[in-house]
Amino acid sequence: MIRSKDPLERAREYAFLLLKFRLRSENELYLRLKDKKFAEDVIKKTIAFLRDKEFINDNVFTKTWISSRIKRKLGLRRIREELRLKGVDRGLIDTAVLEVKKDYSENKIIRDIAEERLSKLNGIEPYQAKQKVYAYLLRRGFTPETVLDVLGQLCSRAN
Repeated sequence: MIRSKDPLERAREYAFLLLKFRLRSENELYLRLKDKKFAEDVIKKTIAFLRDKEFINDNVFTKTWISSRIKRKLGLRRIREELRLKGVDRGLIDTAVLEVKKDYSENKIIRDIAEERLSKLNGIEPYQAKQKVYAYLLRRGFTPETVLDVLGQLCSRAN
């Protein structure tokens, strides 16, 4: 509940309300404050205040976002796109993804998901099942080349 009359105080209260639910990128907060019709100078002062007090930090946000999305077994392509849409700097995204790739095996994750999905589709014609799993994995953000490679290995072993 935002009660203050001072626009700067109201903007801070609204930003804290948003941050209470999850971390946000600077751009996300900027856009949400703009949607609430706060003046540009109020938005800039609010963002600067939050950055100075370390309530927002795009570097921390990016690492946290990647970590949470990997736990949901999403591909790096999708994660990159989500961060780009949240207004995170491309260089920051590239650095964070490169760091994550050291301990991340996309092939293993794709294999695990594909095996699980294929086992559920065992009543369907094999080619159609492979197409369904392929489409599913692409929607989750995995690269087409890697998905095809893993599915090819799985299906050749099944035959």
